[in-house]
Parts: sequence; C-alpha cells; structure tokens
Amino acid sequence: MPARGFYVLRTDTRLEWFVSFLGVVDTGSFVAAAEATHRSQPRVSMHVAALEREVGLPLFDRRKRPVELTGAGAVLAMHARAVLREFEAAEAAMAPWRGGARGLVTLGCYPSASAAFVPALLRDLSRTSPDVKVVLVERATLELDHALTTGEVDICLRPMSPPPTAPSMVGHPLWREPLVVLHPPDHQLAELPEPLTVAAVATHPLISIGRLDDAQSAEFEVYRLFREHNFELEPVQATNQPQTLVELIRAGLGVGVTNWLAVHIADTEGVWIRRIEGNCGRQVAAYRDMSRPMNPAARSLLQRIVQAPRPPGTQPPQSGAETVAAPG
Repeated sequence: MPARGFYVLRTDTRLEWFVSFLGVVDTGSFVAAAEATHRSQPRVSMHVAALEREVGLPLFDRRKRPVELTGAGAVLAMHARAVLREFEAAEAAMAPWRGGARGLVTLGCYPSASAAFVPALLRDLSRTSPDVKVVLVERATLELDHALTTGEVDICLRPMSPPPTAPSMVGHPLWREPLVVLHPPDHQLAELPEPLTVAAVATHPLISIGRLDDAQSAEFEVYRLFREHNFELEPVQATNQPQTLVELIRAGLGVGVTNWLAVHIADTEGVWIRRIEGNCGRQVAAYRDMSRPMNPAARSLLQRIVQAPRPPGTQPPQSGAETVAAPG
C-alpha cells in the first residue's frame, strides 16, 4: 500500500486518457485538443477528469488561458509521453510478424499539393496497404509547422521555403515546380513574349500566395524571385487558395503570380497562364518531426510519399537536394 500523501495510477488506466491529456498539454485548450486527437471535446474532458481522479490531484490550472499544467501535471506529462513512446516502440517491433504496417496516420498538406498529389497517393496506398488509414488535415503552409510539432499531424507536405522554424523538422525533397503569371486575355501583358520579365510584371497590381498580414509570407518563392531582380513585391491581395486567386484575377483586382500546381488544380478558363523569367521555383518536401517517434503506419506512408510519382508538370528536386533539417 502506498505511503500516505503518495498516489499511484491503477493498472487499468487507459492509454487513450494519456493521449487526450497530452493533447491538452500540447494545444493549450480542451477544444483544440479535441480537434487534434479526433475526439469530441466532452470526451477529452472526461479522460482528463478520470486521470485527475486516479492521481488525486488537479493536472491543469483551468483559470489560465491557455490552460497551464500544475506541478503534478508536468511530472505526469513527462511520464505519459514515455509510456506512449514505449507503446509505439512495441507496436513497431511487432510489424515483422504481422505481415505489414497497420494503424492510423495523420497527413498535413497545403491546398495545391493536397489536390494534385494526395488523391493518387491515397488511392495507391489503399490498394497496397489497406490496413493503413490516413486522416488528411489541410492547412495553409505557414500553419503546418505548428501542426507537425504539436503532434496534430504525423507527416506534412510543405514548400521548402519559407524554411521550417522547428530544428526537429526534417524534410525529404519530392519535386520542384516553376512559378507562373496569370492575367486576363485582354491585359497589357498579353502583348509581351514569354518568358515575361519580372520588371514588366512588377508594374501591375499583384496578387500572390500567403497572407498580407504575415511577415513570414515574404519568404515565399514569389517574393524571393522579385527580390532577385531588385523589386520588392507588395501585393494588393494574397490568398492560400488557388481558385480564390484565379477569381480575384477574373474580378480585375490584379495579376497573379503563383506556383504551377496551384494553376494545375484550379479552373483557369478565361485566364492566361504565362511563364516568368528566373529559376526561383518552388521545391516541396515531406517533413517529419524527429523529436516524436513514428508508428509503422506513419513510416509506411512516408516511404510511399517519397516513392510516389511526381505531380504533372513538376520536375525532380534540384541536383544535390537531400534530406534537410530546419536551421537551428
């Protein structure tokens, strides 16, 4: 019997309680944890409450926003992560005896790659590895790093620029694609030959990818291309949705500059697609977080991603592009 003042978890404590508990730890709220762990918010709350009853102590200070761990909660979080890591290691060790990977894996992706690359990937995976179930989470590029490092996703597909902010993120380069200009058929640029010069494009109101109010958008490939030619891109509007960009152009708000796959998946009828000078295209990679273990399903999916055919209109990664880690 434990000494007075000490508490132990019963041996029948469920692992899913730890998953919900760590979801709250990583996201800072019960609502966000529910979304990240694919559970309902009441279920997450029930799991945490059950843990607190077993421990006999509060695990979170719910008066804070975001919620904060108590001293006991911080200690339990450390051990909960260790327990789940050991469980995943045991799961991985059994893979050779099961005849293949199985389980759930969450894939994060930005819009154009999600539409142009992921459907064929999932189709082929369902044929070759039917026991691997993939949950697709679509986010803007600049939101994917947080999703990966907090465990909301196991793998993410994202452009290599802007570079990831987390040192633990390691990428496997997949393809590169050119940048293109979009404009109406009766636009002044229609009179110019291809490739269009950056100087000619820069004289018009521009619509780009990203967000106007996010400084990190300035690291996207389009902005870099303009800087390489001594121009500072100051778009009148920006969006992460390819079809929205096309509709903004149709509405006469400006000339679009974006990546090729965004054009490939959008309805561009009535809009001209033109080549632009320079070699500053987009490179895309599949990223994982090295600080988190990968279950067999995630490893199987990552292998499929690296081996999958490139989307139409893209080229192999630049010569010498190997597995890369975020700076730090």
